[in-house]
Amino acid sequence: MRELIAGARHRPVVTGLRLSAFGVHRSASFPLGPVTLLAGPSGSGKSQVLAAYAALAALGSGATLEEAFPDPAARVPERARPDAQQRRGFRIGCTVDGPAGPVRLDLAVQAEPALRIVGERLSQDGQVLLGTALRDPGRRSVQAAWLTGGAIGVTRAPLPDDRLGTALLPLRVAGSTVGQRQVLAAAEQVVVALRSVFPCDPRPERMRAPVPAGEGLLRGDCANLADVLRRTRHECGTRHALLSEAARTACAGPVAGLEVRAAGDGLLRAVLDRGDGRPATELGRLGSGELRFLALALVLLTGPGVLAMDPAAELLSAQQAMTVLADGLDRDMDRGQSAELLRLALLCCGRGHVRLAAAVGETTAATARGLAGVTVVDLSP
Repeated sequence: MRELIAGARHRPVVTGLRLSAFGVHRSASFPLGPVTLLAGPSGSGKSQVLAAYAALAALGSGATLEEAFPDPAARVPERARPDAQQRRGFRIGCTVDGPAGPVRLDLAVQAEPALRIVGERLSQDGQVLLGTALRDPGRRSVQAAWLTGGAIGVTRAPLPDDRLGTALLPLRVAGSTVGQRQVLAAAEQVVVALRSVFPCDPRPERMRAPVPAGEGLLRGDCANLADVLRRTRHECGTRHALLSEAARTACAGPVAGLEVRAAGDGLLRAVLDRGDGRPATELGRLGSGELRFLALALVLLTGPGVLAMDPAAELLSAQQAMTVLADGLDRDMDRGQSAELLRLALLCCGRGHVRLAAAVGETTAATARGLAGVTVVDLSP
């Protein structure tokens, strides 16, 4: 981890995804920049790209394969034929850039008849740092070999077939040789980047009712938005003011600020302060687009400290780049709301602490094309 700390100004980030036989995707590669928007018609695979990213993030955080892929058969192309052993599966991978340089992670996942990782490769500059293979289908393990260097060359040991081997390496590799240190630096860079991910899908129907006071950590569905606004109102005054300013652009009617009030029985209710003595408007009475805008704007303006995520503890949050995954970023929003959210994303992601990967409609994609700092990936046939 010393290598990562020394290069903290170059934060570990995922710069590309690779999908093969995954949903509608065949040997597809997707570049990822500070703001990446996936565009294309329904059925073009935008959600599948984000699902693959989220699954890799879960595996990097220590989840089992079953937790990362609760319905693995749904990820295999419908027309994919099983082999002689009735096996079907898919491949996913990513490239992570950072202080150690570009590192590739590639996984071969068997979805049927049993869910398991049948092959994993961690590599850099064409050199395999970790490789695994399924030697005995009757055992729930894979044979792993990682670079040691020196007289030994490689170290071999079994690893479980339902977890990401790269995430287990820091517990297995001592770091006493140059080769081992290279493996550790690459593995830790990948793990830090994958753990710094927050999948977010605000659900307006869950955001309208009062919520109990809690830890002030925003959940992925943003149902506890009022509790988090209470926290940011007192702890993050500057960012809360930026959120209020964005609300003035995206919400109908005058907006003087965002407030949180007691709703009885220990519950909290968020409201829009209309100013000049006008009655406040409960957030529960706003439109779906307004609620989704406020939730996503809050996510972009804050960070891991106020989001329900578990980033890598090895690095300070200031030395990491959080990636927000948003399927249907502009869902329920009008053109003005989408444009303001895009402006806010460019502002926040331009500082390097936040990145965004999202699926959007054609109107938002058309607005974003040609903007500096935005990568629009067109999935049209």
